[in-house]
Amino acid sequence: MSQQAAQVETLFLHEHGEEFRVAAHRDGERLFHGILELKETDAGPRPRRLRVKDGTSEELRSPDQFVDLARRAARIRISEQTAPFARERIREMLDAYQIEAKVVRTCRLCASDGRYSPITSETAIETDDETICPECARQQLDRELAFKGSIGSDARDRLEELLLEVQDLDRVTNLLSGQLDPDLTKFDEISATVDEVDPVRVDSLDLHPGMQEHLESRFETLLPVQSLAVEHGATEGRDQLVVSATATGKTLIGEMAGIDRVLNGKGKMLFLVPLVALANQKYEQFQDRYGDMVDVSLRVGASRIADEGGRFDPEADVIVGTYEGIDHALRTGKDLGTVGTVVIDEVHTLGEDERGHRLDGLISRLKYYCERGTTEASRHGRSGDSGDTQWVYLSATVGNPGQLADQLRATLIEFEERPVPIERHVTFADGREKIETEKKLVKRAFDNKSSKGYRGQTIIFTNSRRRCHQISRKLEYSSAPYHAGLDNRKRQRVERQFADQDLAAVVTTAALAAGVDFPASQVIFDSLAMGIEWLTVQEFSQMLGRAGRPDYHDKGTVYMLVEPDCSYHNSMEMTEDEVAFKLLKGEMEPVITRYDEGAAVEETLANVTVAGAQAKRLNDRMVGEVPTKHALGKLLEYEFIDGLEPTPLGRAVTRHFLAPDEAFQLLDGIRKGQHPYEIVADMELRDEH
Repeated sequence: MSQQAAQVETLFLHEHGEEFRVAAHRDGERLFHGILELKETDAGPRPRRLRVKDGTSEELRSPDQFVDLARRAARIRISEQTAPFARERIREMLDAYQIEAKVVRTCRLCASDGRYSPITSETAIETDDETICPECARQQLDRELAFKGSIGSDARDRLEELLLEVQDLDRVTNLLSGQLDPDLTKFDEISATVDEVDPVRVDSLDLHPGMQEHLESRFETLLPVQSLAVEHGATEGRDQLVVSATATGKTLIGEMAGIDRVLNGKGKMLFLVPLVALANQKYEQFQDRYGDMVDVSLRVGASRIADEGGRFDPEADVIVGTYEGIDHALRTGKDLGTVGTVVIDEVHTLGEDERGHRLDGLISRLKYYCERGTTEASRHGRSGDSGDTQWVYLSATVGNPGQLADQLRATLIEFEERPVPIERHVTFADGREKIETEKKLVKRAFDNKSSKGYRGQTIIFTNSRRRCHQISRKLEYSSAPYHAGLDNRKRQRVERQFADQDLAAVVTTAALAAGVDFPASQVIFDSLAMGIEWLTVQEFSQMLGRAGRPDYHDKGTVYMLVEPDCSYHNSMEMTEDEVAFKLLKGEMEPVITRYDEGAAVEETLANVTVAGAQAKRLNDRMVGEVPTKHALGKLLEYEFIDGLEPTPLGRAVTRHFLAPDEAFQLLDGIRKGQHPYEIVADMELRDEH
C-alpha cells in the first residue's frame, strides 16, 4: 500500500450510501479502488476500515493504511455530487489529520464505478437533469444507436461531433427520432457566390430583329453565364459546353443561338432532354415564348407509337425531344430536315451507366446526320466535325469539364455561381417518422414568405411512385404526386398549380429530378435512392440544386431524412446513413462513358443501321472508347448484321433499343409460344435480379 500511496496523484472520494467510494489515480489511470467506512468517535468521524476491491473480491485494510494513502497522495478530491452532510463528515475526518481536500464537479456515472472524471463547463454533457463526462455520454449514445440498429461510422462521427458541440445528450438522441432541431440538423451552408463578369447589354446583341426584340422585352442585360457564352461566340455559331449551377440561365444560351439561327434561315433547332416530363415542359415554354415566331414540335419516346396527338412535325422550326425520341427517328431513317442548332441539355447523362452510352451514340449519329452532304465544314473555322450545325451542351454537374469539352470538341464556358445560399440539413428517421417530419417541414416552409413575397414551396424526392402517392396523401397542406406514370395533362396541371403557389409541395421520384423546373425553396430527400440504386454525387448535386431561386427566395434549404441501417434492395451494399455522408462530403464525379460488351454491341448496331460502312468512324469519335472490332464480331455472330448492313432482326433490335440479352430473351419467349405479357413479366423479373 505504501508503494502505491507514493505513486498516487489523485485520491478521489464519492458518497456511496453510508460509505464512500475511494479511487486512487495516476496519469489518468486507476490504480485501485475500494470502499471506505467511517465511524463516529468523541473526536469526530474517523476511518473504520478500507475494503480494497479486486474484481469481485475484496481485501480488508486497516484504517491507518487509508490515512497513510491520503497523506502521500498529491491531491485529494471530493465529488460535488456527494450530499452536503456526507461531504462535511469526510472533510471533518480529513481535517483531523491536517489533510487538505477540494470539492470538484465530477461525472456521477464514473464516480459510481470508482473512476475519477472531473468535468468543467466546457466538457460537461447534460442528460436527464444531470451532467456526465463525454466518455459516458458517448457510451449512452452508442447504446441508443444500437437500439436503433447499425449505423455507419460517418453518421456516428457526426453525432459525436454534435454531442461535444452542444453538450446535450437528449438533444442529440432526439435527432434519431426525426426531431427538427435546426442548430443540430444543419450540416453546412453552401454560400451564395457570384463571379465578376461584365454583363452584356441585350441591346448590344446583333441578332435577328425578331429574336432581338423578344429579348429586349424581357431583359436589359444578360446574366453572367449568358454574357460569358456570348463573349465566346454563342451567337456566332461556336460549339460550347456550358457548365453552371441550376438557375443561372444556361437554357437561354441555347435558345438565343438556336432561335436566331432558325430566323436567319440557318436550319432548325433540336433541343434535347433526357426525360419525357422535361420535354413536355420545355415544349410548352417554347410555344409560349417563341410560338409567334417559329413552329415548335415535340418528339418523345411515345412518338414511336403515336405522334403525341399530332404535335410532332418533322418540318417544324424547333423540335423539342427526348434523347430516345430523336435517336429513334435516326435509327428508323426519318428525315428531320436541315439542322442548324443542337442543344443537349443535361449532358452529364453521358456518365450514367444505363443511359450514358445511348446519349454518346446519339450525339455521334446526329453529327453524322447533320454533316451528310456538307463538304465545306472546314471553311467555317469552327471546331467540331458536324458541318454547319452548332452544338451547345448544357450541364450543372460535371467533374471534368475541361476533358469533356475536349472530347466534345467544344469551347468550355464554366461559371461557378450559386445565386442564393443553400443550407444542407441531416436528420435521422425511419419510414413512418419521415412522413411526420416532412409534414412539419412543408408546413414551416409554406407558412413563411421570402423578402420577395413568395411562400416557401417544397420538392420531396423519393424512390418509388407508390411512395409519392403515400407521402402526398399524408401531407397536411396541398400537395401532389409527380412522376412518369402520370399522363402529360396531369403533370402540366401540377406544374401550373406549383407555379401559381397553389401547392405547398410536389412529391416526385428521383428519376424525374434532372431539370424539372419547379421553383422550390426547399428540397427534402425522403430517400437517397433512385429505384434500387443509391444516388451518385452528381445526381444528388443536381437534385439539391433545385432549392432556392434568386427571383423568388432568399435562400434554399435541403433536408436529408436518413434511416440508419436501411437499404432498399438486397443488392445495395451500403446503408442510407453511410450514403448520406458520402454524398455530403463527395466530390463531383468525372463524366466518363463506359462500355461493356452489351452497350458496345447496341451502339455499334445503331451506328451500322444509320451509317452503314461509316459505322467505325462514328464509333471512333464517341466520348467513350468502343471496342469496335469485338462489337462487329458479336453482331455477325448474333446475325444482327450482314456485312455492314443490318439484318431484319438487327433493324428490329435497334429500333426498339434492345440490348442483346433482351433481344435473345424475347426471341426465346416467342419461339416457345409464350404470351407477350408473360415475356414482358419474365424480362421485368430478370431486371429485378
